[in-house]
Amino acid sequence: MGQYLLHSLGSISRWLVIMLALASVVAAETVEIEIFRKEYIPQELTINRGDTVRWVNKERRQYHSVWFKELGEEDGEYFWPEEVFERTFDVVGTFPYRCGPHPKMTAVIHVKGDPVPSDSPTP
Repeated sequence: MGQYLLHSLGSISRWLVIMLALASVVAAETVEIEIFRKEYIPQELTINRGDTVRWVNKERRQYHSVWFKELGEEDGEYFWPEEVFERTFDVVGTFPYRCGPHPKMTAVIHVKGDPVPSDSPTP
């Protein structure tokens, strides 16, 4: 009986670990930032690690980009009114960004959560 109980507890533990892992995946959210009148709204956003940010261009005629220049990235593709750009943030940290064609358009994403190993990829 003792072996059966230990085996059952082991199965329950594995099941619990799997369910917790799936819950963290399901808990990830998509948060929207609007672009209007050459501003990111909101200009500062705090999200959880694993969340996705969706930028929506609400301008009438103006194109924009989302450029994480400080990460050493190239300027992203421009997107036009009613088009979107998305990015999932899997690394904890602070990530300033700007619009390539409009250098005064700046904002920042703060990603909170458990720290990840230093050899992890950028967000």
